[in-house]
Amino acid sequence: MSGGGLGFHQSHLLFGHFAQLFIKRNALLMTINPINVAGIEIPSDSPVFLAALGAHVLFGISCVGAGVGAMLSRKRPGPHPRFGAIYYWLLSVVFASAAILSAMRWAEDYHLFILGTLSFATASLGRMALRRRWRNWIRLHITCMGLSYILLLTAFYVDNGKNLPLWNKLPPIAFWLLPGAVGMPFIVRALLKHPQLHRLSDSVHTPAARR
Repeated sequence: MSGGGLGFHQSHLLFGHFAQLFIKRNALLMTINPINVAGIEIPSDSPVFLAALGAHVLFGISCVGAGVGAMLSRKRPGPHPRFGAIYYWLLSVVFASAAILSAMRWAEDYHLFILGTLSFATASLGRMALRRRWRNWIRLHITCMGLSYILLLTAFYVDNGKNLPLWNKLPPIAFWLLPGAVGMPFIVRALLKHPQLHRLSDSVHTPAARR
């Protein structure tokens, strides 16, 4: 997945700055007054918390959709890199909002910050592998972007699985393991089926290549 803009280091510094700002203001902004919305308990009625949560949900759903678009589109110039770029920048907002939400409820949500950091970091690594054409960049790009998507879904189910039909009947460990158990075979399949990797493999095994 590709796209122009800020590099990972600059993005990390920017998000870190905003996260630190909200941590310092945490005592003033956070009120422990849970509210109930459509049967789902929201842990705070703080306007800042609700705004960050709203952005997190909206961009998170869009990010999941962009990831599906990138996975289903053919791996060539056109829709695939466009969906990939959209996924990456939506994920940037998801990560930033997750950092704010986690900072405001660190004891309860620090694990979601860790998952968000890993998801954004692996996506950034996969994006850099593509843009800089590192050695084995195709395998690295596919693996990192796939892992980023798995981590994104893992964070969602860890946080919300207990409120979802069918998922609420599963033990909590399933929220951590099932996204990876389902997603890893897709990564392996993509690595085996990618047309450029097939061409590289064929060129290595031709008689001319062996001489």
